Amino acid sequence: MDDSLMLEFRNPDSAIFATWTFIRGFTAPVFLTVTGLIFVYLLLKNRQEGFIKNIRVRKGFKRVVELFFWGYLLQWYAFHVLECIAVGIFVILILYGLYKIIRVIPLWFYFFTAGFIMFAFYLYLVELPKGEPWPENAWYFVQNVFHGPSNRAIFPIIPWMGYTMFGAMIGALLHDFHQHVLKLYFPIIFLIVGSAFHFFPKEILSSLDSLIDLMNTNFNYDFIRLDWLYKRLGMVLMELGGLMLIDKYFGHRIRENNLFLKVGQNTLTIYIIHMMVLYGSMIGIGINDFYRKSLGPWEVAIGASLFLLSFVILIKYLDWIKEKLSFILIPIKKFMNKIFFVG
Repeated sequence: MDDSLMLEFRNPDSAIFATWTFIRGFTAPVFLTVTGLIFVYLLLKNRQEGFIKNIRVRKGFKRVVELFFWGYLLQWYAFHVLECIAVGIFVILILYGLYKIIRVIPLWFYFFTAGFIMFAFYLYLVELPKGEPWPENAWYFVQNVFHGPSNRAIFPIIPWMGYTMFGAMIGALLHDFHQHVLKLYFPIIFLIVGSAFHFFPKEILSSLDSLIDLMNTNFNYDFIRLDWLYKRLGMVLMELGGLMLIDKYFGHRIRENNLFLKVGQNTLTIYIIHMMVLYGSMIGIGINDFYRKSLGPWEVAIGASLFLLSFVILIKYLDWIKEKLSFILIPIKKFMNKIFFVG
């Protein structure tokens, strides 16, 4: 929709356009947060096992390599969301390994601290002159991870990986308090905390700045400028609270082989193919080459609906497609599993 809608129809006074813009603003935070949440929740199912013996740890390192591979294969010049998620999973694994050594500190606090630092460090990077890279003398692809010299750092880990860390924190809390998740008060807590951060981020962060001032330290970070990050985090918490309520009252109706769940389990496949079809990644030509900023609202709405429908159909027949391509996919999977000792 963003790539194809004509500029003259991007009217912020339009209720429809404003709603779409609002939703688009927190899709990336939701995606990154849920990634950290699910990964840690599954990781902790084998919590009693040693670090390397934990199958989820080995699968995690395998996933890091896969995400880097596909990310740079799709856009070799950019640091995009797949690479950001890859670094996020890698940091989660390192912090989990540290937690296995130092158990005095609860695991969720490791992730909370990492997320807070990721957001806070953004205040330093955002003050750098436009085009000035950081770290200054590092390789170009390393600078892209943090603050690249061009717009090719699309999802740098500062601040975006902060959402993955906060998601990891939530995943750890959900695992530790799994007996409370289906209690009514649990999602209500998420809704209340999320609402506070979404509707009153400036007030909350201003209070934090005031508290730091009262401590008579020379530390003046002006956290209030991070309000847009915490505002989106608040929306994510509200959405998670809403999903918990849906699961509480309607979760029993969702079957294991539900197509809706299957779509959610194949997001990497969807992402890779959508990049190829929409932007021409790897194949050199895509839909965006023909319709960039050239369609009206109705054309965009119909086109986006058909685009989504095509992926639902793809996932419905994905197992059949994989079976036909098994002569390629199975040897690759076996090779990757052997490298990372995944059974």
